[in-house]
Amino acid sequence: MNLPDDRRYAPTHEWVLTQDDGEWLVGITDHAQDQLGDLVFAGDVKVGARLQAGDVAAVVESVKTASDLYAPANGELVAFNDELEVSPEKINESPYETWIFRFRPDNAADLDSLLDAQGYREQIDAD
Repeated sequence: MNLPDDRRYAPTHEWVLTQDDGEWLVGITDHAQDQLGDLVFAGDVKVGARLQAGDVAAVVESVKTASDLYAPANGELVAFNDELEVSPEKINESPYETWIFRFRPDNAADLDSLLDAQGYREQIDAD
């Protein structure tokens, strides 16, 4: 399984990649997109919304099911990847290069509460 070491992972299968400006790019893991199947929709992102960790931040839908994506920490949704409005399949094609939303955490140290690649791997192996 492809699992980059340059980011952190939520137990709910989102990845987080920090940016130089302190914002986080958030997408879903290869494992998650594989479980969902062919994605046909990504969105329902409320840009400007203030969220608490675990609040629904976005939705992805596949030919099989719909799934909520969650805020990885307390903070603000600052952008949606508009390319996904017309090409949600990009998530299936390259899940770690395709972010779904940008997030500005209230506290950058919250990143430490997320799993590293090894911790995430152990979690999905246990499922």
